[in-house]
Amino acid sequence: MGNLTPQPKDWIMDIAAYIPGKAGSEDGKKLIKLSANENPLGCSPDAAEAIKDASASVDRYPDGGSGILRAALGAKYDLDPARIICGTGSDDVLQLVANVYTGPGDEIIYVRYGFAVYEIAARRYGGTPVVADDRDYGTDVDAILAKVTDKTKLVYLANPNNPTGTLSGAEEIKRLHDALPGNVVLVLDGAYAEYLEAEEDDGALELARTASNVLVTRTFSKIYGLAAERIGWGYASAEIIDAMNRIRQPFNVTTAGQQAAVAALADEGFVEKSRTHNRQWRSWLTAEIEALGNHGLRAIPSHTNFLLVLFEGAVSAEEANKGLMDKGYVVRWLPGQGLANGLRITIGTEEETRGFVEALRAILEAED
Repeated sequence: MGNLTPQPKDWIMDIAAYIPGKAGSEDGKKLIKLSANENPLGCSPDAAEAIKDASASVDRYPDGGSGILRAALGAKYDLDPARIICGTGSDDVLQLVANVYTGPGDEIIYVRYGFAVYEIAARRYGGTPVVADDRDYGTDVDAILAKVTDKTKLVYLANPNNPTGTLSGAEEIKRLHDALPGNVVLVLDGAYAEYLEAEEDDGALELARTASNVLVTRTFSKIYGLAAERIGWGYASAEIIDAMNRIRQPFNVTTAGQQAAVAALADEGFVEKSRTHNRQWRSWLTAEIEALGNHGLRAIPSHTNFLLVLFEGAVSAEEANKGLMDKGYVVRWLPGQGLANGLRITIGTEEETRGFVEALRAILEAED
């Protein structure tokens, strides 16, 4: 009896902990960070000022229901605020829905090369992760549907997808939803939705207005530049939101976070500036990578603020990753997600993006 020690649940030990994008080298040297898909322009000045103003009330609990933020989101997107839930980043919302609807014996489907948090959420509550094959690094709706069984309870789909940057159109999203059983929750993760052009809208929010089994998630960490504040939200039927609120942590979004998010939503000029910058330099970076195609590089067409580059030549992604760190740049190498042949590169400032290409070109040409 004296040798007994606490033992975690078996499925917990099967989880590979999430590893965030690096900010420095192995020896602690600070690098130009192109690894976490943060906004290179920062955040709205109005949002930054709101954070400062909130410091006057740090001794008080925040609004537990994020009422002012839900109202602002409802007004912006013409949604019922009562059907919106806020969380500590959209990761929190993604975990909540798995907690509500899945457990031991249940199956959770996500696509190959999907967001790493999906597997964690699937395993965290004892569920079984089921991976659907991709179609050239993009979502294959038929492959997802082929994996559906009577044990399926949840389908996660990032659109645009992270880490590939690919996009499924509104017709494909509707086709997926229409073919799913009504008791399967379709989670449409729109962390990068604000980077889409108007004609690229996947119809997720509109689908969630009327469907009883659709949850849409969004974040303020990307285009809004509020990654440090950890603010996310979700929109679904009243029944789904009610169930999630029953287990949501109280006071899960800080006062500063709520006020900053409201200010960020109102500053449409900053969002458009960020979108324009991203469009310009994503296009430029894509063209530069294509020009390096003779070195075996391939850029996956992106609808986000990053670019997935595949290394199929003499220089491997691992070698390029190390060489870039030696030259002062850190990007995302993702062997843990089956992408040992790829690097995910955040669109940085003009200076950062140009410097990255110069560094990469030097690494490739050194092998000639």
